[in-house]
Formats: sequence, structure tokens, C-alpha cells
Amino acid sequence: MVLDRLTGKSILITRPVHQAGNLAARIKELGGEPWLFPVLEISDSENKQPLLDMIARLDDFDLAVFVSPNAVERVMPLVHAERRWPEHVRVATVGKGTARALEHHGIPIVIVPEDGSDSEALLRVPQLQIMQGKRIIIFRGNGGRKLLGDTLRDRGASVDYVECYRRHRPEVDPLPLLKYWRDNGIQAVVISSSEGLDNLFDMIGKTGQQLLRATTVFTAHDRIECKARELDIRKIYRTPLGDEGTVQGLLEYFEKIQSH
Repeated sequence: MVLDRLTGKSILITRPVHQAGNLAARIKELGGEPWLFPVLEISDSENKQPLLDMIARLDDFDLAVFVSPNAVERVMPLVHAERRWPEHVRVATVGKGTARALEHHGIPIVIVPEDGSDSEALLRVPQLQIMQGKRIIIFRGNGGRKLLGDTLRDRGASVDYVECYRRHRPEVDPLPLLKYWRDNGIQAVVISSSEGLDNLFDMIGKTGQQLLRATTVFTAHDRIECKARELDIRKIYRTPLGDEGTVQGLLEYFEKIQSH
């Protein structure tokens, strides 16, 4: 049966809890067992005033960039509470999941790359090539990559960043997971960010790192594959983007394994 295609497969999902539900449900539908082990925790910024000040100044900008669904969920309710989104301020994002979140909040027209879901892909879109004199605000979490802002400045734009959430490494006891994994309980690990992979590597310790290197890691992103190889993880399977892409990759991989 189609719905049994992942039967007997336990799949480690490392996303924040609030972002893991749809993928976990799809894996269950296909007979698999999702094991949730979040390696990133998302919380509000300690000081919201800079974000509120920037929302008040939205009219000053030509383009707003949201780096993730977390940015959308932290920013748009505050915008709606204070004002309407200025019609002249275009909106861009790195991925289709964030674009869907923006549409849910009343922003139907979003610049989003068709050929990827990272800063590199967004920087390739035609609308972001000629940026001389443009004023851009980037909504993001604490820290993060500088590539997007630096490149847009190189193209002539003025760029402001504002932190709208914080990412933390959770305090989680890895021992139940390691015991299950050691007993041949995990057949696949889904990774959705380089930072998350670093956190997972630290959280599970040397024993877990050996288990991780013996298990196939599934990711849709070049940077995560490069990070995995830096950590001496060699069993990597590239998937299409999004939850359905991850499911498609899992099904393809296990069907290949079973056919050999």
C-alpha cells in the first residue's frame, strides 16, 4: 500500500517544535515513525523597541526582506496592530514557505526565488540586481549571515537589519534518543539549517556523532551538505525543497535501498 511506504522507518526531525508538525504528520501517514528532537528554539527578542521603531518607519523603505517564517510571525502581527503595510514597500523572502506565511498575513505579492531557498538564490532574482539608491530593511533573527546585506550594499542599496526573534540551542537530555538510535532505531536524519546541524552535533556528544555518521542525513541545501562534510558526515541525500520535497526524498531513498 502507498500509505505503508515508510513502515519500519524511524526518522529524526531536528526542526523547532512549532515547525515540525506537518512533516511529522506526513511521515506518520506513510507508516513511518517521526522522532522529534529540536536543535533550535525560537523565542522573542528581549528588547522589542528597535523592531517597533522600524515598523513605525516602514514608509522610509523601498523593500523589506523576511529571512524566515519566524520573522513573518514575529513582525506581521505587530504591523497589523499599528498600521497598514505601505503599498510602495515591496516584500522579498528567501523561500516559498516564508512567502506562504506572508500571504497568510495579507501580503500576496512577494519576490521569491524559484531555484533555491537561501540568500544566494534570492540575490539571483532579476528584481534585486539594480539596487542603486534603494532603501532596504531585513527582518531576521539574532546574528545570521551577512551575505544578503553586504551584497545589496555592493549593488548600491542602503541596508538596515532588525532582530525580531532569537535562536537558542535547547537544553535537552539526549540520552533517550541515543539509546533508541543505538538500538538501530533511527534510519534517517532530517536537517534544515547549518546552525541546527552544528547544534545537533554538540548536543549528542561523541557517541551520538558516531551514530550520526552512520546514518543518512537528508537536506535540501548546498550549505548544509558542505557543513555535513566538514563534520565528516558522508551519507547525505539531497531532497527537493519543502516538506513534500523531504518526503519525496525519503521515499526515493528507501525505495532504492529496498530494490537493491
